[in-house]
Amino acid sequence: MDAPKLPIRPSSARFFPFISRSPSSTHNPYRRCIWISVSFLSLAFLLLYIVVSSRSSTSARFGIVIDGGSSGTRIHIFSSKGIMGGFPLLDLKSMAVMRKTPGLSSYLGDPELSGESLVELLEFAKEKVPNDWHKVTEVRLMATAGLRMVEVGLRERILESCRRVLRLSGFQFKDDWATVIPGSDEGVYAWVAANYALGSLGSDPENTTGILELGGASAQNVARESLQKLLNSSDLKSYEESDQERTNIDPCSPNEFSHGGNFSKCRSAALTLLQKEKDNCLYQQCHLGSSFLPKVQGEFIATENFYYTSKFFGLNPRSSLSDLILAGREFCEEDWSKNKQKYPSATEDLSRYCFSAAYIVALLHDSFGIPLDDRRIEYANQAGGIQIEWALGAYLTQATNSLEKNWTKPVLPDNIMLLFLVTSTLLAFAAWLGYKWKQPGLKTIYDLEKGRYITTRVS
Repeated sequence: MDAPKLPIRPSSARFFPFISRSPSSTHNPYRRCIWISVSFLSLAFLLLYIVVSSRSSTSARFGIVIDGGSSGTRIHIFSSKGIMGGFPLLDLKSMAVMRKTPGLSSYLGDPELSGESLVELLEFAKEKVPNDWHKVTEVRLMATAGLRMVEVGLRERILESCRRVLRLSGFQFKDDWATVIPGSDEGVYAWVAANYALGSLGSDPENTTGILELGGASAQNVARESLQKLLNSSDLKSYEESDQERTNIDPCSPNEFSHGGNFSKCRSAALTLLQKEKDNCLYQQCHLGSSFLPKVQGEFIATENFYYTSKFFGLNPRSSLSDLILAGREFCEEDWSKNKQKYPSATEDLSRYCFSAAYIVALLHDSFGIPLDDRRIEYANQAGGIQIEWALGAYLTQATNSLEKNWTKPVLPDNIMLLFLVTSTLLAFAAWLGYKWKQPGLKTIYDLEKGRYITTRVS
C-alpha cells in the first residue's frame, strides 16, 4: 500500500524568511526584538532624511543684487536649483532684472531721498521671489562708478538712506551689505560670471578665460569729458589748429557742425589720456598710466562697450583690431549727414562710437600690446545662454560661500503630515514585529491518527 500523501501547508518562512522560527533562533527573543526595532527606526529616519534632502535639493534658492550704477539702478533677482560642480545651478527661467533711473548719485542735493528710489525695485523683487523665501533671501546693494566719485560724507548719507529701506524690505539684510565696491571687484565678479557661463569656473587657471570690461555709457561720458579737457589743454600742442579751432573741433566727436572726425587724431588723444599718469609709474614698466599690468595671455572675452561697439559696426565676435580700425575710420571720417542716414534707428549718441573705436584700439594695441591681427579676443555679452555681468558673479560668489550653512531652507512645516504618517507607520510595523517576536515559538505537524494539522508551542 502506497504511503499516504500529506497535504502541503504553506510555510510563512517561504514568504517572510526573516520571521521564520526555529528552536535555535529563539535563544534570546528580546534581543532580536531590540535589534529589529532599532533597524526599523533607522529605516524610518533614513526615509525621513531622503524626503527632506530631495525637497531641499530641488528647491530654488534666491539672491538679490542691486547694482547702483551712475546712470541708473538695476535690481537682479537670481535663482539657483541644486548644486553642480560645487557651484549653484542657475535656474534661468526664474531670474529677472529691472532698471530704474536716475542713479543714486543724482540725489546729492537730497541724499535722504535716495532710498525711496529702491522701493519700486524691491516691490518687483517681492513679486519674483516666492513669499516663503523672502525672509531667507539675501539682498545686497553694490554701488559702482557713480558713488565712487561722490564725497565720502554725502556717499555715506546716500547709503544710509538705502539701508533704512532695505531693513524694512522683508528680505534678509545687514548694514554692511550696502556698500560701494571698487572697480577691481567688478572685474573679479565679471570674471567669475564669464567662466561660470563657459563651464570653466573651478578648473585649472590655465584653462580659464580672461575678461576685458569697458564701462557703460556713463563711464564713457566721463572719459570723453576728460578727453575734451585734454584737447583744450596744452598737452596736445602738436595739433596745428588754433586754440579756438581745437575748442570747437573734437576729432572724436563728429557732428553736423564738424561734418567729420579724425580717427588717427582721436586714437592719439585717447592714448595720451590713457598714459597721462605714466610719469608716476613705480614699476619697471606700466602699460596703462601708472598701473602695472601683466602681459595679456590666453583667451579673453571683451564685454560691455567692447561688445556694443563691435556690434554697432557689424563686426564678427572674433574680429581683429585691424577690422575695428577700418570700421572706426570709415564711420568717424564719414560726412555726418550720411551717418545719420545709415543708422536711422539708432537712438543713442552716434558720435560716441568714433571715440569708442579709437579708445579700444589705443587701449588694447597701443597700451596692452595686443597685435592688430590677433583674434583670441571674443566680443560678447553672454556665453552658454547666460548674460555675462558682474552682478551675476557677485551672486555666485556669495552663494558659493554660504552653500553649506544656508542651502536648505526649513522644509518640515510643508511636509509635516507626510513625514508624520510615514514615520508612524514604520514605527507601528516595528512594534508589531516586536510583539510577534516575543510570542512563544510554534511548531505545526500533521497527526496521521487524527488526520489533521496540530500546532504546538516550542519551548
